[in-house]
Amino acid sequence: MVRGNTRTSSNWMNTIRTNYLSNLDRRRRNEEEAEKPPTSANQVERVHWYIKDNAKNHNTIKFDHVHDKEDPKPVLRRGQTFYLAMRFQKAFDSERDRIVLNFKFGSKPSVQKGTMNVVTVENEKFTKNKDHWDCRIDPGTNGKDLVVQVYIPATTMVGIWRLDVRSGLQDTSLGRGMNLYSDDTDCFVLFNPWCKDDAVFLDDDKKRDEYVMNDEGKVYVGAYSRSRGRPWAYGQFDDVALPVSVYILELSRIADTERGNPVQVVRAISAGVNDYDEEGILSGRWDGEYSDGTAPYKWTGSARILEEYMRNGYKPVKYGQCWVFSALVTTVCRALGIPCRSVTNFVSAHDTNTSLTIDKFFDKAGNEIEGGPDGDNWDSIWNFHVWNDVWMARNDLPPGYGGWQAIDSTPQEESDHKMQCGPISLQAIRRGDIGLNYDAPFVFAEVNADVMHWGEDPDSDWGWSRLRMNKYHVGRAILTRNPAVKDDDGDKDKEDIINEYKNVEGSEGERLAIHNAIRGCRRAQQYYEYKTDKQDVSFDLIDIDTIKIGQPFQVKVVVRNESDEPRKISSLLSARSVFYTGVNVSLIKKAEGTFTLGPKQTQDVALTIQYNEYWKKMVENCMMKIYAICRVHETSQTWTDEDDFIVEKPKLQIQTPQEARVKQACEITLSFNNPLDVPLTELHLSVDGAGLLRSRSITIESEVPPKGKFSHTMRFLPRIHGDRKIIATVNSKELYDISGTKTLKVLKSQ
Repeated sequence: MVRGNTRTSSNWMNTIRTNYLSNLDRRRRNEEEAEKPPTSANQVERVHWYIKDNAKNHNTIKFDHVHDKEDPKPVLRRGQTFYLAMRFQKAFDSERDRIVLNFKFGSKPSVQKGTMNVVTVENEKFTKNKDHWDCRIDPGTNGKDLVVQVYIPATTMVGIWRLDVRSGLQDTSLGRGMNLYSDDTDCFVLFNPWCKDDAVFLDDDKKRDEYVMNDEGKVYVGAYSRSRGRPWAYGQFDDVALPVSVYILELSRIADTERGNPVQVVRAISAGVNDYDEEGILSGRWDGEYSDGTAPYKWTGSARILEEYMRNGYKPVKYGQCWVFSALVTTVCRALGIPCRSVTNFVSAHDTNTSLTIDKFFDKAGNEIEGGPDGDNWDSIWNFHVWNDVWMARNDLPPGYGGWQAIDSTPQEESDHKMQCGPISLQAIRRGDIGLNYDAPFVFAEVNADVMHWGEDPDSDWGWSRLRMNKYHVGRAILTRNPAVKDDDGDKDKEDIINEYKNVEGSEGERLAIHNAIRGCRRAQQYYEYKTDKQDVSFDLIDIDTIKIGQPFQVKVVVRNESDEPRKISSLLSARSVFYTGVNVSLIKKAEGTFTLGPKQTQDVALTIQYNEYWKKMVENCMMKIYAICRVHETSQTWTDEDDFIVEKPKLQIQTPQEARVKQACEITLSFNNPLDVPLTELHLSVDGAGLLRSRSITIESEVPPKGKFSHTMRFLPRIHGDRKIIATVNSKELYDISGTKTLKVLKSQ
């Protein structure tokens, strides 16, 4: 309690300091103006921004800031014109009054740097080219009201702009002094994917609706064979989203002059969303210990995270994992006007030594050597990894590399001394052009790395020989939501975009891309020089797609002796619970033994795991890894393989009325059946709904009995009309991430 009061007091003190300084600067400016020689020039009394009218024309009408009754903010897009009006003390006369508009950006506005633009109000038509701010006097000008139409160039810096109006006399012989009116309105200027002159222009209405305007969606998680769309409320139009998005650019220390370059902006976002280098939005954690924060699987939308970040004095929120980082990046990019989609790579490689391979090393006995022979090889394979694609032209690259670009905010490897990744052109990844900016080798390996197993070999030049190479294990599917399909109850709306990242597995184009990449990577050249020895025993690990919680499962390997001689084979089968990053958590069960196969014989080796042996050892995402390793004594052939699958949980059902109305009480019920033979305790409910209700975090005091039913009813007042989506997740000590989603039709208030 004391800490909370201290934090509140600290935030209040910061607010006081900021307001005091702002007021001091205002008084100093007014005093400086008062000391200038008196002038009979006209003076501005107030400025009118036509906030809602401009917002309709700029596709920003959904932003909460536009509708704030007490302090609305203009939200505009570059590459377009907007209307502005000024009320003067006396009637405006263009032959007498000289009016200059100064649009200012950043802490040190400069004409030379393009962060201050001086626009003279003098013509009834636009006179400059599209690279410059311009202004025309509108026919609506009348009496004391001067109405102008201002053009914002499509290369303008994105963020908060402010306006100074200077008024003087056209006839300078009567006085050169000018009156200053400083408007304190924060004007947000965003990227414009509707404008052909903007680098983020996207010429497809449906794709703009999905990748810029859609404030809810799905982030795909799970195993390759059993993926699922995790609903997420992006909430890019909520009142917390835009201020935090602009703040992240300040935090990343990207130069003001680069704020109009989407390449540099998204690179800054990839660094600023995580907290590794600066105090970004979110802290990551992957060890299952979240007692001092919120577990990643408890989040259902971005707004609650952003609000907590604000309320905590812009201190990182605990905790997130890759899908949460990706969801936040989607929110930030869409808020700023950059087309963005969340993408999930299933069976994702993490190459730690830029070899473009995932390497596992085994000693003579067939035991895996953690860290490799030098102790510095920590390559891994994640069940899935989520990052983002952003749409833009790439004027910094040769022609042909524009379009979708990959960026990643999950802190994994440093790039230019910061935890950031991208943007890298998907075309470059597909072609194996890993020499292009930014971080192409890392992303290429994530979707294309070959998995290599190495065995100890004293006769080899470097002490190791390649046992096996799997060319088709990594990058099994890359999923995002299909803009043309909607499916609340299932996953028919998923779209596999793997062909945008790489050619078809096994095709000539796919191998050519690999070899093209190898040419640009010295370490990879070394690894690919080694050949595989002849092997005469075949092994096949039988994949498991999914099981429902409560069912047993089996680890099974089919072994066939292809030779004309008997073969003595040692085998080890195991099952473990794992985090989605592939990190082992608990050994559930293992079995090992030795058997002999006659010539041309086949035998099954199996390990069965019962429900009561695994359920207490499950962790978040309920992922299991089965692992097999076999060794042929006569030839020293060593074979290993692994497979991941998910234990399926019940789905959260959401009952809603057929329709609701804005600001009229609405009641919904959330329920599911407990599949376990034990009660569910320490229940927590997270509910989100962009434009529907503010994010809620609810502690459920009661328990759910064994095989019993959970049910919770809640009331709220819908905020915005239209088809709005409810996203909810229930978590307990015994069972995680019971989630569901439902669309509710909201009518306008009567």
